[in-house]
Amino acid sequence: MDGRRLGVELICRLLQVAPSSYYAAKTRTPSARAVRDDELIPQLVELWESNYRVYGVRKLWRAARRAGIMIGRDQTARLMRAAGIEGARRSKRVKTTRPDPASARHPDLVKREFTASAPNRLWVTDLTFVPTWTGVAYVCFIIDAFSRMIVGWRVASHMRTEMVLDAVEMARWSRGARHEDLRCHSDAGSQFTSIRYGERLAEIGATPSIGTVGDCLLTGQSDPWGVAA
Repeated sequence: MDGRRLGVELICRLLQVAPSSYYAAKTRTPSARAVRDDELIPQLVELWESNYRVYGVRKLWRAARRAGIMIGRDQTARLMRAAGIEGARRSKRVKTTRPDPASARHPDLVKREFTASAPNRLWVTDLTFVPTWTGVAYVCFIIDAFSRMIVGWRVASHMRTEMVLDAVEMARWSRGARHEDLRCHSDAGSQFTSIRYGERLAEIGATPSIGTVGDCLLTGQSDPWGVAA
């Protein structure tokens, strides 16, 4: 190229390496480690693929051990780097409770006593989220405190008030149109302090109740219902 001489000997001379060393390395029989690596990498990639490409070093190492592949954790990490694979990274936590400072709040009629003497006396509602392959799915659910049954729910790609109203409609359809002695408790998210939400509860005779931000499901446990994010 451009009249310049190219070749192994010239490169070795510039690098001050004997050409014989280069040829010896090129024709050398692969080491036992290299041979073992060539065997393990396809197996690890197959395990990683079969587990939806989400396993990191720790989980892939344990899966390999369960599959009968004798491999160390550090070795798993090295071979994953060599294969160009990695585990799924946890995304930034999504905030579902966004209070509206301009909205008036309903009083707290529950005072963290999440019990009811009969069905349709206390409903507890909240928002959570579920990470998916295509993005975040938001879920609004309504639980009857007496039976701890989900009586209404809605999944959407947004957190607008409409999804909360849809969940109320499902609860209304499954439990009846009027409930004069019903309290519906939530946190202070803007969806639950909106005028439309209050009007929809008034249509079924329910009384809104709002606790502090983010604690509508806190009863002394981190997640008593088993559904929060």
